[in-house]
Amino acid sequence: MTENTQILFKSRPTGWVDASHFEIARVPMAEPAAGEVLVRNIFMSLDPYMRGRMRDQKSYTPGFELGQVLQAGAVGEVIASNDPSLAAGDLVEGRLGWENFSVARADAVNKVDGNVGSLSHYLGVLGMPSMTAWVGLRNIGQPKEGETVYVSAASGAVGQVAGQIAKMQGCHVAGSAGSFEKAAYIMDELGFDAAFNYKEAKSLGDALGQACPKGIDVYFENVGGAMLDAVLLKVNPYARIVACGMISQYNLAQPEGVKNLATMVGNKVRMQGFIVSDHMDLKPEFMAEMSGWLAAGKIKYREDITQGIENAPAAFIGMLKGENFGKQIIQISDPPA
Repeated sequence: MTENTQILFKSRPTGWVDASHFEIARVPMAEPAAGEVLVRNIFMSLDPYMRGRMRDQKSYTPGFELGQVLQAGAVGEVIASNDPSLAAGDLVEGRLGWENFSVARADAVNKVDGNVGSLSHYLGVLGMPSMTAWVGLRNIGQPKEGETVYVSAASGAVGQVAGQIAKMQGCHVAGSAGSFEKAAYIMDELGFDAAFNYKEAKSLGDALGQACPKGIDVYFENVGGAMLDAVLLKVNPYARIVACGMISQYNLAQPEGVKNLATMVGNKVRMQGFIVSDHMDLKPEFMAEMSGWLAAGKIKYREDITQGIENAPAAFIGMLKGENFGKQIIQISDPPA
């Protein structure tokens, strides 16, 4: 029986996540029951929303259970099937475990095409983060040619795509990131018009003023806190704020207050949150459009790949601190030849 390495959720963090909240277990590989498949996991996604699943509170997605294997979006190869819809050798993606091998219901995973460059694309540029950017701009941001779009966490999994889509729509696009290297990447590789390192900015307001001299029409919000407060002083009339995430708040015992909300009234600003899983009816349209852009070289996408399932906790903690550069992915095993 092949051994399976798993990452278990050991305890709930009240502030910052650390290594003590995880436990590594080594158990025999399970066998699929009727209607199930056994998947050799190849790539696994780490995403900021997972921090919310570590809390013991009601949310839009069920929380992680103590003592159980954590879950994530993953792509892998079926190595044993007990369902006629899938066969050994099929490549699939779905919500699987932080582990080398996962047993899943056959109807809970989706077969994918292996001829897309890297299978990891199904976790990023052809997956949930990129669709999040696409849905947020399509349904809420609705940028128009000539408008200014500002994206926080712009070198991250969602932000890098949001900025490039807005640029294709004829907007002035600005972004911020947590290092000079990331800011340079945003401009030199992704084609943003302006970028700044928010960690080194003496004043977020001044930095935003230089990056967005005509004010902000669309803000793609990934950070929250002080960044949102600064943006609220730069919004134009009828601005739209796409509330995608607020990673600066996820590890705080007491969230920061936002003081400048009154500017939304006089400027008639619309701020709307959304969850991409509510829009799965749009996935075929997203896949068709994004696949075309990717094939034509109109979208570039950077991944930060960490090797080995045992290194997932450290990579997750680093991602929450902004240490990753691009979409954070764990490579668990080698893709099929």
